[in-house]
Amino acid sequence: MICPQCQFEQPDENVECPKCGIVFEKYVALQDAPDGEKERVRTPAVASTDETERTPLGSYLKELFLFVKPGVNPLFFGGRVIIFLVIFIWGWKFILTPLESNYTAQSFLHLVNLPFHEAGHIIFSPFGKFIMTLGGTLGQLLMPLICVAVLLFKTRDTFGASVALWWFGENFMDIAPYINDARALELMLLGGVTGKDVIDYHDWEYILRKLGWLQYDHTLASLSYFIGIVIMLATFAWGGYLLFKQFKDLARTTSSRT
Repeated sequence: MICPQCQFEQPDENVECPKCGIVFEKYVALQDAPDGEKERVRTPAVASTDETERTPLGSYLKELFLFVKPGVNPLFFGGRVIIFLVIFIWGWKFILTPLESNYTAQSFLHLVNLPFHEAGHIIFSPFGKFIMTLGGTLGQLLMPLICVAVLLFKTRDTFGASVALWWFGENFMDIAPYINDARALELMLLGGVTGKDVIDYHDWEYILRKLGWLQYDHTLASLSYFIGIVIMLATFAWGGYLLFKQFKDLARTTSSRT
């Protein structure tokens, strides 16, 4: 159902829009009322209290992040369960593997992240060498965030958004070994060389040296890894809860057909 006032998509069973706060039954009745009656009804709504004005925001956020389309297709639900199990098991492998093992840079996803990293250098190149160098990391972080935004606001696929957010967290873990290598310069980089072989070739050695933070490379790497872990754990809770809601709707749909 689409809200007739703010065009926000929501479940058909809603009686009130979580975004703009209108009550659908009253809204329809108001459209059919005479002009004088419309003015009389609208006047109290303008004088709403701060408390009632705050309520739609919480409802909007809940609807935004926990929205589940009615009538869940069992095949789609089964596919989502498989995807969740994959990222859940794989995510715990990332979480339980120490940063120093460089497991994230050796995983398949590193090859997925790499093109966005290199594209980031090109996209941010007009802004100078420092931003261009930082742009590699920005590129691989922005791509999953763009996916989250599109899935949340455009396609209204909250479960897909939770998977994209998991990918965002994985990227924080993916860049951590690179940061951690800023002083050692031992990691093999694209082109088959290390940071020791080519001056200013290692992104994070250059970034931290320019900032005067080179001595904090291990601390910043651990922080990046920790942020990735927190985001992954949050996506486990978010995606799992969405699947629970979909399962309840699936059970209700199945029982109504039998």
